[in-house]
Formats: sequence, structure tokens, C-alpha cells
Amino acid sequence: MADTLYDTDLIIIGGGPAGCAAARMAASVGMRSILIEPDRLCRNLYRIPALNNVLGGYTTGPELADSIVAELKSTELCRLELGRHVTELRADEARVTVTVDTGARLTAPYAIVATGVGPLQPRDVTWITAPSGLTLPPLWQAEADDTEGRALLVLGGDRPIGTFLRANPTTDTRLLVAYPAADEYKIDEIREDSRVTLLPVEHLTLGPAAGTAVAAEAMGQGGTGQTITADAAYLSIGNAPTAPSGDLTRGADGYCPPTDQHPRVIVAGDLRSARFQRIMTALGSGSEAALQAYYAARELLADG
Repeated sequence: MADTLYDTDLIIIGGGPAGCAAARMAASVGMRSILIEPDRLCRNLYRIPALNNVLGGYTTGPELADSIVAELKSTELCRLELGRHVTELRADEARVTVTVDTGARLTAPYAIVATGVGPLQPRDVTWITAPSGLTLPPLWQAEADDTEGRALLVLGGDRPIGTFLRANPTTDTRLLVAYPAADEYKIDEIREDSRVTLLPVEHLTLGPAAGTAVAAEAMGQGGTGQTITADAAYLSIGNAPTAPSGDLTRGADGYCPPTDQHPRVIVAGDLRSARFQRIMTALGSGSEAALQAYYAARELLADG
């Protein structure tokens, strides 16, 4: 399908479930692709200890990731560029041009952007005050052996808390979950877990680290203050889009709505919206994105 005007038929930016699904679907319809990923394929899947909402009988992230990676590495029409990240994406009437960190430029008729999201830090939300430069790990990166018997301060009520608890059903780790009113609807699945103490707050101020322990001053939603102490602190305050610079249209929330993009740029996976951050939706949207590029190249979209 590609001719001498392009390096490949399709450039895929991001090697998570959406990007991998796009490459696999593209190959199935005869399209060559170049997939660019700065880390390992499906890197975040490897950090998910328990799954309960994907097809195929997979019960852990690493199990699913291994399957996806093995299939993609055997896909001859997909060229993997691992350890590289995209510094700029440009699109015009004729092509998409992608610049990588080596300075090399790659061209294709279409590009799929599936760079996903990264964890928000305390500095990114208004309800937390933290020491300058503080960076905390997300809860889904916590190792069960390291947290056993400890009290963890969890900032935010996002759903990975439930994943951690399901993956470690016998752990005696205690989670002190401090969350704003906006997260109230998210904590229903953990409300009855005896290992969880829910701390609804208006504002929380993290003190400087004292060794490995943490302390915070919390103002409750009813106006009552309290001091919280824990053995360590982790994040569960959500994610932010990690799109490359260039010709991508972002909404006010930082996400990239698919319908607002240049016709040669297709957005897939978690980058589309905060409302669809699920493995199954990422896989489906990546496959759909590849088919969109395939049919657009053949000018079949208008005919359905």
C-alpha cells in the first residue's frame, strides 16, 4: 500500500493496548506500520495485578500483556521502534510527519496517536498542598510485599484502589483514603472493605517526609481538622493526557477528542477521554482506528 512518498502506511504512537491493537489490525488488512514506544510494550499492563473486565480469561495484567506482546512481535508488517519517543507530530493535506528524539522524521498517510495518560501528582490538583518537587508513586505500582502490615495514605479515590484490594485479598495493609467531594462516586466499591478508612477532605497539606513516614493535615468536608500519619503515601488522584506536541487538538481538560483532529490524525485509547479509560475500550478503539485509516486510504469512508 505504501509508495515512495511515505516511509510506511501507518505510524502508531504509543505501545499500550490501543497502539498494539492498531498495529495488529493494520497488519490483518495488509497495512505496514511503524509503532513508536519510549518504554516496553504494554508497560502499564505489567503493573496491574488483577483483572476482572477483559475477555479471554486473563486474570492479571502481566498475563494479558505477555499475550499481546508475543502476538505483536510476530506481526511481520509492524516495525517496532522501542526506546524512542515522539517530539513532534505534524499533519498537512498530503501526509503526517513524525519527529522522534533522534531527530529522524518518519512519514505516512495517517498516524494513530495512542499515548494514553500518566498519573497526576499532588501539584496538579488544587485540593492538595505539598512540598515543592514532591513526586509520589501511584497505588497500582505498590508491591504487596512492601506494603504488608503497613498503613498507607492514599491521595484520591480513583478506582485503582479497588484493583489493589482485589489483587491482595489477604493483605493486612491499611489504606487511609483521603479524597475530595468530586471522588465520592468512585469509592463505592471500597466503602465496605474493612482495610479502608475513608477520609473525605476539603483540603490536605502534606508535611515534609520524615524518613519513610508521612504526615498530613486534613481539613474535613465538614470543616473539622485532623492530623493523618502513615508509613507511606501513594496516589490515586487520576491521570493526565500525555500527547506529543504539534498538530493535535486538545480540549480544556487536556484530552484529544477524536472528532476535533486533523483528518490524517486518529486518536485512540485513553487519550480520547477520561470516561473511557478501560483496557477493553482501548483495544477496541485501537482496532477501529486502524480500520479508519485503512478505509480512508481507499476513500471508502463516505460510502460506509
